[in-house]
Amino acid sequence: MEIFVRLLGPTGIVIVVGLLIFLVAFKYSVNIFDLIERQTIGTRTYILEKLELLFIEIEPQKVTYLLLCCSFVPGAIIIGLLGFLGAWIPGLILGSIIIFMGFKIPKPFIDSMIERRIKAYEGQMVDAMQLLANGIRAGLSLPQSLGMVVDEMPQPISQEFNMILQQNKIGVPLEECFDGLVKRIPTEDNEMFVASVNILRETGGNLAEVFDTIVTVIRERVRLKQKIDTYIAQGMFQGATIFAMPWAIGVIFAFNDPEMMKPMFTHPLGWVALFLILGFDLAGGFVILKIVKIKV
Repeated sequence: MEIFVRLLGPTGIVIVVGLLIFLVAFKYSVNIFDLIERQTIGTRTYILEKLELLFIEIEPQKVTYLLLCCSFVPGAIIIGLLGFLGAWIPGLILGSIIIFMGFKIPKPFIDSMIERRIKAYEGQMVDAMQLLANGIRAGLSLPQSLGMVVDEMPQPISQEFNMILQQNKIGVPLEECFDGLVKRIPTEDNEMFVASVNILRETGGNLAEVFDTIVTVIRERVRLKQKIDTYIAQGMFQGATIFAMPWAIGVIFAFNDPEMMKPMFTHPLGWVALFLILGFDLAGGFVILKIVKIKV
C-alpha cells in the first residue's frame, strides 16, 4: 500500500479511486437509474395510485413538492444544526439518512390511510349487508339495493358501492364492477361477499339469505378482531415507551449536565455510539412491532 502511495501520490490515488467508482457506476448504470427512479418518481406514482383509491384528487406536481419538503428540508436543518455545533461529519451522515428517509415516510403514511379506510369499510359491512338483504326481500334488484346503500350509508362504503353503480351505468358488466371492488378493498369478508354475489347471479339463488349468513360471519369476525386490536394496542404502547426511553434519558442528561453529553456530538466515538444506539433502537422497535402485531 505504501508503494502505491509513493508511486501515485495523493492526487493519483484520488484519480484511481474515482475511475474505479466511475467504471462500477457505468457498468451498473441501468440498475442505479432504476433504483433512483423507484425512490423518487416511483414513490410519487405509488402515492398517486393510493390516493386514487382514497378518492383524493391531487396534482402530481404537488406530490413532488411534498416529497421534497419531507426530505431535503429536515435534512438541511439537521446538517445546519449539527454543523453549527461543529459536528459536520455526523451532520452530513445523519442529514443524508433523513433525506433518504424523507422519500420513504410518505409510503407508510399513505398505507396507514388505506388501512384505516379498509377497517372503516369492514365496520360498515354488517349494516350494508342488512340493507341489501332488506332491499332484495322488498323486491328491488341488486343495483337498486346498492343504490339504497349509497343513499343511506356514510363513506367509505357508499363511495365504493357508488363506484360500482357508476361503472355499471357506462356499460361495465356488474361482475367486473364487483371484481374491481375486491381489488380496491382486498379483505376476506369482501371477497366472500363478491364471490357469493357473482356465483348466485350465474346459478340463481336467494341473495337475501346469503347476505344474512354473511352478516353473521362478519359480525363474529369483527368481534374477534376488536379483541385482538385491544391487545395489539397495549403491546404497541409498551413498545413505543421502550423505544423512546434512550432518547428521553439523553434529553434529561443534556439539560442537567450539557458538558457530559457534549462528547456524544463532538467526538468520533460519540458519533459511533449515537449511530449504534439508533441502529439497535430501530432493530428493537422492529422486533417488538413484529411480535405484538397479530394477523387474523
